[in-house]
Amino acid sequence: MRWKTSVVAAAIAAAVPAVAPANDAELHTFHCLSGCPVGAPATNDVIVREIYTLSSNDLTKMADWVAYRVTKDSIGASGDREWRADPWLGANETLGPGAYDSASDTLHIDRGHQAPLASFSGTPWAADTNILSNITPQSSALNQGSWVKLENRERELATRLAMPVYVLTGPLYERMMRPLPAGGDYQRVPSGYWKVVSLADGRSTAFVFDQADARNRDMCAARVSIRHVELRARLRLFPDATLTATPLDAELGCANPANADPAPAEIPAEIRPRPKKRAATQLSP
Repeated sequence: MRWKTSVVAAAIAAAVPAVAPANDAELHTFHCLSGCPVGAPATNDVIVREIYTLSSNDLTKMADWVAYRVTKDSIGASGDREWRADPWLGANETLGPGAYDSASDTLHIDRGHQAPLASFSGTPWAADTNILSNITPQSSALNQGSWVKLENRERELATRLAMPVYVLTGPLYERMMRPLPAGGDYQRVPSGYWKVVSLADGRSTAFVFDQADARNRDMCAARVSIRHVELRARLRLFPDATLTATPLDAELGCANPANADPAPAEIPAEIRPRPKKRAATQLSP
């Protein structure tokens, strides 16, 4: 695991009392509530910028997880989108803008922000959300539907409560999807996404979205347990948590109780052909 940290981000992190210095096994930034996720490949590059922290996968050339913190002062109107390769990663570790050529028409996808542009347009670093390590190929229906609705709720919550809202998000690769036309040999389009929205008092709500979700799907119908997300993403999301997580559902506008987690798939019983009965042999007199 390699860490790349900006000077300003390091200074901000140092000023936060809850932040501890990182070592070979742990990473602490003020974007992560109760520690940053663990379980991503050791070859990942962990990048700490002023407005987010992410773990970039060398094979997919996209982030396995992104952590960010929304405040009422960080929010602004969405600005221009000028896509660029991550300047802190090698050419063989990051996608370039050309990887998305013709992808919108052929795959029906958008360049989906993991840390949202509008959530940081009130800062001098909003353009960093357009760096391609923070971008994934996301279904247009999802990106412009329940995904952006949840992002809006995050911003509304930070403004209304006047307190930071902590978010973890990342992709799922649970079935093969048609790849980006110019994405390279190992690039994979995610089959879905997960997200956990939290407050410092331990209230949290987790979601899982599928790339096939309809544009008008109710975002609240995507709620699952945090453990469900951890098992599917193969990450431990809050390794230093000391508080018992309680639902943030009502604050996010989800008044109805969440559905039970999807039942895990089972290996079907093997159907074996019955042995053929041998015909009785008559003995000669």
